Amino acid sequence: MQRVFADSESPWATPDFDRAAAGVRRLLPAFGDRVTFTRFLAPKEPAGAWRAYYDRWSFARRPPDAELWSLHEEFAATAHHVLDATTFGKWTPELAARTGPVGRLVLAGVSTDCCVLFTALAAADAGIEVLVAADACAAGDDDAHARALHLLDLHRPLIRVVTVDELLGADAIPV
Repeated sequence: MQRVFADSESPWATPDFDRAAAGVRRLLPAFGDRVTFTRFLAPKEPAGAWRAYYDRWSFARRPPDAELWSLHEEFAATAHHVLDATTFGKWTPELAARTGPVGRLVLAGVSTDCCVLFTALAAADAGIEVLVAADACAAGDDDAHARALHLLDLHRPLIRVVTVDELLGADAIPV
């Protein structure tokens, strides 16, 4: 839930950021101190295929404290745990430790077709049950969002695409 995706002037602007933010806002109270916000950061020196990636997206070659990498102001104040990574996937040893060996990971945020997708696949591959809150995620456009959700849902029961209401409603999935 970073500024780089919320800012309409950003090359990585996500048109449905506000819709995803509304879903994230609804989920936060249910998860309390278990929430981990993640930030994608550019590496100091890109290596391998990342060099070509940052040649294409040169605007993103900024240090970790650059404003574009900060969490959107709505979430920054409540972000008690923030995990930074220079990779799309955020399934790091740190997130694995917070989730636990037989845990469940609920994913929400931006971008469905990038960080959410990469994190979900890696966590599921590690044996973690993953729930992706579709209406608390967004991508660069509706088609990319829908395609990513479809791809994720192909991996049932390891990954399930759900709604915020399914997570929080009367018949809620235990979180």
